[in-house]
Amino acid sequence: MNQKNENQLNLALMLTEDVRELTDDLNTGYDSEEKEWELIVRFSNEITDAARAIAIRIKELSQGFALVTIKESLIDTLANLAEVIFLEKPRKLYTGRDYGKVAACISGVSTPPLNLSGEGVLVGIIDTGIDPMHPEFFDSNGKSRILWIYDETTGREYNNFQIEEGNALISDVSGHGTHVAGIAAGNNGVANKSQLIVVTLGEDDYFNTARLMEAVDYVIKKAEELKKPVAINLSIGNNYGAHSGDSLLENYLNNMVLTWKTVIVAGVGNEADKNIHVSGKITSKKAVTELVIGENERSLDVQLWQKYGDIFEVSIIAPDGNRFGPIGMETFERYVYGNTEIYVYTGEPKPYSTDVEILIQFISVDNTLDSGIWQFEISPVKIQSGEYDLWLPAGNFVNNSTGFSKNSPETTLTIPSTAYNVISVGAYNQRTNSYAAFSGRGFTRKITTVKPDLVAPGVNIVSAAPGGRYVTRTGTSMAAPFVTGSAALLMEWGVVRGNDPFMYGEKVKAYLIKGAKPLPGETVPSIKTGWGALCLGGAFEN
Repeated sequence: MNQKNENQLNLALMLTEDVRELTDDLNTGYDSEEKEWELIVRFSNEITDAARAIAIRIKELSQGFALVTIKESLIDTLANLAEVIFLEKPRKLYTGRDYGKVAACISGVSTPPLNLSGEGVLVGIIDTGIDPMHPEFFDSNGKSRILWIYDETTGREYNNFQIEEGNALISDVSGHGTHVAGIAAGNNGVANKSQLIVVTLGEDDYFNTARLMEAVDYVIKKAEELKKPVAINLSIGNNYGAHSGDSLLENYLNNMVLTWKTVIVAGVGNEADKNIHVSGKITSKKAVTELVIGENERSLDVQLWQKYGDIFEVSIIAPDGNRFGPIGMETFERYVYGNTEIYVYTGEPKPYSTDVEILIQFISVDNTLDSGIWQFEISPVKIQSGEYDLWLPAGNFVNNSTGFSKNSPETTLTIPSTAYNVISVGAYNQRTNSYAAFSGRGFTRKITTVKPDLVAPGVNIVSAAPGGRYVTRTGTSMAAPFVTGSAALLMEWGVVRGNDPFMYGEKVKAYLIKGAKPLPGETVPSIKTGWGALCLGGAFEN
């Protein structure tokens, strides 16, 4: 177990390829044909010849981050290099699903005296793809407002001329990316004269964090080349991590917000009303958490996060009362029950985190886990804080019948919306002027940060769909682009028009928070709605 490796990577390396393939995420980043891993690596200084000698490929990003492809047998050699700070394996991401503009006080700034439209500002869309021929993305002269499309699935890049000629071989099967782009920067969207840079991550709802980092790097470098400010929309996320804003991905995004003239916006996910999170605090008595595993569940991972100063004994109790454990600290265990194999990896504090994770991976022997009520018994040995959190995967990685019997809707923000410098956006129902029950809630763990920063319209939003159509969707994925477009309008007013040349990064967040309006019955800051509902007009009020 190498301490420079994050816990999921260490567990993945302890298991065989056949076992990893039975899970949803442990094989993400692994090439079974070449027996190679793509890893996210943070270097302390320049990448040395020693690292290049053992790597197959190194894709250098900004701020000391890189994507390194390497043979599995050489990962420890890489980790042991002095210039390597930390390694993570990629993790899967998932997407969540001209009344909103009025509710968000955007219409008022699009008319005199401000007349803001996003002109001169770039909007970056990193998502499932886009319909490049949709009329929402052509101006009144028939010119495409999409400057570049980069397809990460093929490595192909398409420029504005190729897009206008219909030669951009891009699809958007789910329609998610087209819908998001239409809200942020379509002709009927918020920043309706902004130009777009689009990165396609894939034709389904699952991507990984390495591709996301590469996409952000691509968009910001293009913006810097064009000497234009950029607002980037991330309507994607996952649930793996401490939810404290301190993973490599979150640190990377924090750093990237500070490069060039950049704003990054992320939706907080749609997990608050799902039974995927439980939190608690123990002192002298043990705590028991019930997990219902439904029928036909193939695999399942459970994260238990605790403070390093606490020593817990954790036992796993099967539906028939059979006990496994207690699990020791800094250990790797394997248990077998019926058709279920249980792998447990207990980690240590990392350079970026003081927390400790117990990662519990359930894998079916014959494609079906043993269903029923499982229990996690947490007994105190030495207690300083006593606080703990358990998470299941977000999105549709688990069946509807699987979940904790008790739900803690707090701290259900998906990652990377937990990153400090990212503008994190929840959803509210703009017609009833009330919080949307599904919208991920804050605050972050460990160092309490107000997240979401604010909420935006996210219920029954009409926007573009492939084939020149329009559809209605609901989710924080739809709320985030309202804020992304609003950020573009602020950057137009500040940077492009010269009213404030420093209108980017945290300053844009500050203006949006200033303009936010509390929803009825919600105090601010609120774990549900942050500093309130998006009201762009309020950002210009004295």
